[in-house]
Amino acid sequence: MYRLLYSLVLRHLPAEGVHRASMAGLRIISMVPGLTALLRRLLGPRDPGLSVRALGLLFPGPLGLAAGFDKDAEAYDALAGFGFGFVEIGTVTAQAQPGNPRPRLFRLLPDRAIINRMGFNNHGAAAAAVRLRNRAPGTVLGVNIGKTKVVPENEAIGDYVESTELLAGHADYLVVNVSSPNTPGLRNLQAVEHLRPLLTAVREAADRVADRRVPLLVKIAPDLADADIDAVADLALELGLDGIIATNTTIGREGLAGDPALVSETGGLSGAPLKERSLEVLRRLRGRTEGRLVLISVGGVENGYDAWERIRAGATLVQGYTGMIYGGPLWAYRIHRDLSRRLSSSTFPTIQDAIGTDPFVV
Repeated sequence: MYRLLYSLVLRHLPAEGVHRASMAGLRIISMVPGLTALLRRLLGPRDPGLSVRALGLLFPGPLGLAAGFDKDAEAYDALAGFGFGFVEIGTVTAQAQPGNPRPRLFRLLPDRAIINRMGFNNHGAAAAAVRLRNRAPGTVLGVNIGKTKVVPENEAIGDYVESTELLAGHADYLVVNVSSPNTPGLRNLQAVEHLRPLLTAVREAADRVADRRVPLLVKIAPDLADADIDAVADLALELGLDGIIATNTTIGREGLAGDPALVSETGGLSGAPLKERSLEVLRRLRGRTEGRLVLISVGGVENGYDAWERIRAGATLVQGYTGMIYGGPLWAYRIHRDLSRRLSSSTFPTIQDAIGTDPFVV
């Protein structure tokens, strides 16, 4: 039914308008007492073999929703109710900002992809903190933070620290996003000489404000050279980070079949075209870190086979976003169901036992 609705109606509507309508519906679901809990019982991962222990947390299933959908922590419980094992909100910036001018979100239907140049549109860290202040237990929640656009690059550390101080105490894990292509100068922070002081400051701020050690991860771009991926992995190990999320969207446009006018739009590309590079980066990180970090793989995950492949290639957890746009609201439920079937026909007792079991390939 969703595929029919998408084909006949949704694909012809402005992409950002559909997103806003979806968020409005999710907010309504969040306000109905008991509804999100009911959805979680019906659609959430129920196979105990799918649970994953990582980052000091118990994830009921390995597939989570990547940052970008719920930017302001408005509907994370409702989203979890549709079958996700965890939800990552954001990207949140210290200051509220409107993002880039519209239109800024484009579908590439033949490529099963999306181009976005949203620009971290969000209500700011203080507003998100208010929404998270009394959050109920049940949803494993990641908080993704980025740089406010108007803040100069040489003042980025203070900007990230401000967000950390407001949000770290409400997060199950915290992600430093230095890899979106839609904030000028942001990707420069991936260079280790800039990344080291940034991550050190965020770690210190999180330890200062939270009553527990909040796991800290960094999210990197697929467009990094292999040597730079190695350098980030080495830095993460040096600083005692908990993990790496790989990867964000790409600025590449190779091999796309969509409308040339849309393909030429600036912004980050997500979806199926990112699949091969995202898997390459995951494998490289696995080889470099040798299981000492939690690796969360995102980019081009469309179905249960993709998720299974990422897990066996070394991903502790998997995330998606564009796959849900094309797959519909039951997308996460279907992937977890497929993973359960694959697990039952494999030799692995649990999904955790399957992590990194494929022969190492770069």
